[in-house]
Amino acid sequence: MKGHGRSGGRPTLEEVALRAGVGRGTVSRVVNGSPGVSARTRTAVEAAVAELGYVPHRAARALAADRADAVALVVSDPQAPFFPGGSFVEVVRGVGAALADTDVQLVLALAGGERERRRLEGFLSGRRVDGVLLVAAGAGDPLPELLLRLGIPAVLGGCGAAAGTLPSVDCDDREGAAAAVRHLLERGRRAIAAITGPLDAYGDRRRLEGYRQALAAAGRPVDELLIAAGAPTAEGGRQAVRELLERRPALDAVFAACDPLAAGALAGLRAAGRRIPGDVALVGFGDSAAARYLDPPLTSVRQPGEEMGRAMARLLLERIEGGRGVEGAPGVEGEGPVVLPTRLVVRGSSWNVPGGGAGNAEGPGPLPRTGAFPQGE
Repeated sequence: MKGHGRSGGRPTLEEVALRAGVGRGTVSRVVNGSPGVSARTRTAVEAAVAELGYVPHRAARALAADRADAVALVVSDPQAPFFPGGSFVEVVRGVGAALADTDVQLVLALAGGERERRRLEGFLSGRRVDGVLLVAAGAGDPLPELLLRLGIPAVLGGCGAAAGTLPSVDCDDREGAAAAVRHLLERGRRAIAAITGPLDAYGDRRRLEGYRQALAAAGRPVDELLIAAGAPTAEGGRQAVRELLERRPALDAVFAACDPLAAGALAGLRAAGRRIPGDVALVGFGDSAAARYLDPPLTSVRQPGEEMGRAMARLLLERIEGGRGVEGAPGVEGEGPVVLPTRLVVRGSSWNVPGGGAGNAEGPGPLPRTGAFPQGE
C-alpha cells in the first residue's frame, strides 16, 4: 500500500531501488538531484518514489550533501537594546519567511556570557549549522572574530560593530533620526533637544549623527547643552529630560533615540508642567507596540525589522549555496552592506503648532495618516 514498505513501516531506499529495478546508489542520486542519471532511469525512480510514498531521511540526505540544513540565529547580548521597540520578533519572523520554502531549519542560540560563548564555539566547530545570522554584536564582541576564524558563512544584522569584515544588513538609523528632526523643524520647533542612550552603542551614535546632520542642513547651530545621554530606559529618559530643562528651560521639542527614553521623557515633561505636544513636541525611535498607547500616541521612527530578517537570511543562503565563507565578506570583495530605509510614523506627540491649543490637543488640522513622513521626505 502506498506510504508503507514491505514491513508495513516507512518505505526504505532499498525498496524504492527494488521497485525501480536499479541500484541503491542510483536512487540516492535521483533523490538528491545529482547529475549522471539517464532520463529513463530518473523517470523510473521517480515513479517508484511516488508509488511507495518514499520520503528521504533528512539527516541522511544532509550528511550525504555534507550539509547540516540548518542556520543559527545568534544573539550576542540578550540584554542589549538591539532593536528598540522589540522588533527582534519581526526580525525572526522575516528570517522564518525567507526560510519557509527551503529545507533549512532555524536554530536560536544565546551567547551573552563566557560560558555560553564557549558552548557556542564547540557547537559551531562541529559544523552543526551551515551558517550564522549574528545580531546584537556590540563593540569589542569576540563573536565576529570567531566566525572569521572558523570560516563559517555569516551575516551581521542590526549593528555596525564588524562592518567591513562580515556581510551585514542594517537599517539607516542616521537618516531615520534626521527625518525625525526635519519633521520637528517643519512643525515650527526651534529648540530641539536630543536624548540618546550610551554613545558606545553603534545605533545611538548613528542617531545622534542624524540629529546633528538635520540641524546643520537647516542652517541651525547645534547646542551641546540640548544633548543628554542616559540609560536606554524610561527612568533614563526622565533623568535626561530633567537635566535638559535645567540647562535649557525654553526647549520646545525632544528627539529620543529609543521609545523607552521617549516614554520617560514624556513623564518627566509632564511632571515639569509641560504640555505634549502644545509646549514640547516629542519623537521616539523604534515604533514599539507601546508607542501608540501613550497619551498622546508617540511619533516614532519605524525600523524595518521583518525586511531586515528576510534580507539577512537571503544573503546568508546565497553565501551558503555559493560555497562562500567569511573569506568572501564585503570588506574583502568591495561590496557594501545592505542598508534598509526607516519610516517616520507621525502621531499626536508631535502634531501641533507651538502655543496652539491647550493640554494635549493635536492642534489645528487633522493628523496625517500613519507614515505620512517616510524616510527622505
